[in-house]
Amino acid sequence: MFTHQVLLAQAGGSPSSLFIFIAGMFAIMYFLMIRPQQKQLKAHRELLANLKKGDNVVTQGGIIGRIYSVSDKDVQLEVANNVKLRVLKSSVQTVLKDPTETSKADEAKSEKESK
Repeated sequence: MFTHQVLLAQAGGSPSSLFIFIAGMFAIMYFLMIRPQQKQLKAHRELLANLKKGDNVVTQGGIIGRIYSVSDKDVQLEVANNVKLRVLKSSVQTVLKDPTETSKADEAKSEKESK
């Protein structure tokens, strides 16, 4: 504790200014990192809760398919005629509104990779 007081005296600051600085840094970190991540997580949970048979989806691995069946933890995707894959429900990244969106999703993914 004594060294802390000596350092503050040498720096010309008071303990209250140090506390305000740390509180300000925490507030900045909260609004720039933690809160947006919580919003994104909430939106993803809502997306997973609203999955239904017939939705066209993209998984995190890039697999595009139509949902054949949904259970609590996994989803069966039909990726081609009579070809079904079982994937974790949490790996579903996006629900496509129509089949033409797959090309838009591919373009967005390639733009992210190029950055």
